[in-house]
Amino acid sequence: MRKFTIVLCYELKEYFTNRLFMGLTVLLAVLGAALLCLPRFVDMSGFTGVKVVGEGEDASDADQEEQELFLYLDQAGVVKPEVLARFFPESQWQEAADEAQLRAAVEAQEAEAGFVVTGATQYEYYVFNKAMRDSNAAAFEQAMKQFYRMDVCAASGWNLEEITAMYDVPVTATEVVLNKDTESNYWYSYVLIIIVFMLIVYYGQMIAVSVTNEKSNRAIEVLVTSTSSNSLLFGKVIAGAIGGVFQMGVVLGAVLLSYQINRAQWGGQLDMFLHIPGEVLLAFAFFGLGGYLFYAFLYGAMGALVSKTEDISKSVSGLMIVIMAVYFFSLMQLNNVDGEIIKVLSFLPVSSYSTMFARIAMGTVSAWEIVVSFLILAGSIVGAGVLGAKIYRMGTLRYGNPIKITTILKDMKKKD
Repeated sequence: MRKFTIVLCYELKEYFTNRLFMGLTVLLAVLGAALLCLPRFVDMSGFTGVKVVGEGEDASDADQEEQELFLYLDQAGVVKPEVLARFFPESQWQEAADEAQLRAAVEAQEAEAGFVVTGATQYEYYVFNKAMRDSNAAAFEQAMKQFYRMDVCAASGWNLEEITAMYDVPVTATEVVLNKDTESNYWYSYVLIIIVFMLIVYYGQMIAVSVTNEKSNRAIEVLVTSTSSNSLLFGKVIAGAIGGVFQMGVVLGAVLLSYQINRAQWGGQLDMFLHIPGEVLLAFAFFGLGGYLFYAFLYGAMGALVSKTEDISKSVSGLMIVIMAVYFFSLMQLNNVDGEIIKVLSFLPVSSYSTMFARIAMGTVSAWEIVVSFLILAGSIVGAGVLGAKIYRMGTLRYGNPIKITTILKDMKKKD
């Protein structure tokens, strides 16, 4: 235990005295928090729906300045400006003298767009640069339909309001979700799975590189004579876990806290990503950390199989295939978290860190299933640690070409 504590403290010191590590942690946390404070200082009402007006600025003047100008030319005599005002509530409309004036104003970008109405159901749309999500034409088309309805009803003596009320009768629905709202929980589950995947890959690589560096500079020869392989590997992995959780926790905590403080300014627009229930975060902490530890021990063992850092990619390629397969499958199955396949995978240690978490966040899962899955994961972590330590011990003093995992396992079997 004493040797393990020494290794753990040394590895933790390497993390927390590393200026790059600490600087990156602080930078990401501050940057994330600052970005979520933007609506307090910048008008993002186009996205958030919440308007922020600077001190000393008249709100009506600000609205006037931000209104987009549209031009129209009514060659058919059907346009009704009051209807256009309803379909384009924050815009100004002006009638152009002729088509040339309208086209020139759009080309000079003095007007957002222009419409030339050539018939009761026909129009031409003029725009300088059409955005990917340009909805002006669609809105104007609805306005044209309204013009047509009003004219037909007026000519036939019908009451348009009564007809509209008949077709657009309001229906009141009360929705009661008795368990989980999958649609609301989908996006933050998606984001958290990506985060734990990044945690595993990034810090797993760091552990593998750390082991290989010690082997390449032959420091491992001194280390294995002064302490046990179990203490070395467990110390490195647990220190990496603490370092990774610290960095991810600081950044994620800063982002979530900043959003809660500024949630009103965002108009709740980011709730699907950042308004995460406490029980979901707790499940993410336990299963995410468990999955990280499981793979971290295997990364440490893979690092011991090579003597040069440039060979690490070859050593961990098989492990990466498994991680990537689980990652993509978890994301694809988020629409079917109560399916039989994902239920089976939620009990396997290679995938439970994401699939069981997804089931807890979005599906129906019993308490006994959560307990059994976590116990299997915890037992697998210990097993991976012991196996990793044996591979680590047998691979550390072998130099030269990368050692195949099958060779190590055969040697272990012979020894037993």
